[in-house]
Amino acid sequence: MNFKTILVHLDHSDRSPVRAAMAARWSRAHESHLVGLVPTGLYDGVIPADAIATGMTDYIAESADYLRRRAECISREFREDIAASGPMSYEMRLVDGATVDAVVRYGHASDLVVLGQDDDANKRDTIVRALAERVLMEVGRPVLVVPSAGTFDKMPKHIVVAWDGSREAAMAMQAALPALHRSGHVTLVSMRHPRDEDNAQQFLVPDMCQYLLRHGVQARAETQVTEIGFADALLSRISDLGADLLVMGAYGHSRLRERVLGGVTRQVLAQMTVPVLMAH
Repeated sequence: MNFKTILVHLDHSDRSPVRAAMAARWSRAHESHLVGLVPTGLYDGVIPADAIATGMTDYIAESADYLRRRAECISREFREDIAASGPMSYEMRLVDGATVDAVVRYGHASDLVVLGQDDDANKRDTIVRALAERVLMEVGRPVLVVPSAGTFDKMPKHIVVAWDGSREAAMAMQAALPALHRSGHVTLVSMRHPRDEDNAQQFLVPDMCQYLLRHGVQARAETQVTEIGFADALLSRISDLGADLLVMGAYGHSRLRERVLGGVTRQVLAQMTVPVLMAH
């Protein structure tokens, strides 16, 4: 059971090499074909103010040339890093389309899409900031979000699965099976507030553990009773357990062209300290 094709979004940010290295590591572990996707940004309308010399007579042509050269540089560095780490099946895609559309389109032909967390360094780049949220709502594939700080140089050994009995949680759990199967420890975590009834039976926790066991995954289940928000409690529990990957459903809906994520999903995306594998 493997992710046969993994897509990683590459850009000019400082975290792109970390994201690329993690995607390559997962590709090797799962014997996957890795696709490095580099949107040039030509149709995103985001060009650094000092990138084009003043006085240029054809600003559009010069801008396009700058963005193409920048994308080719990102592609070259990715190829060099792959070559230095050993042979593997991979390819590069340089595309001029809008970043979100490009990631979604190529993501349809992938089993896993690797993206970066929103970063304070990218607050002026609205495309980067909106990328994970919009792709989650549109791509129809699991998305692995890499935190904006830290290095993750090993495959996950202890995975926490956030389980609340929802459709999104079930989809995330199924999508994560290749990763769960290779981990040493899996903890199924359910949350409830003190005033909520004990809904372990409604969540079918024992049944889900048996479901995982039939896939060769031995999971331990626990229910946390918390008076704080579920996102804070979940992130705290991940730290206590020393887990190195979170699997959870991405909650949200699409209203016209507006993408809206639920509060727990948005907070986890903002405060995550370990990679998060999400599905919607």
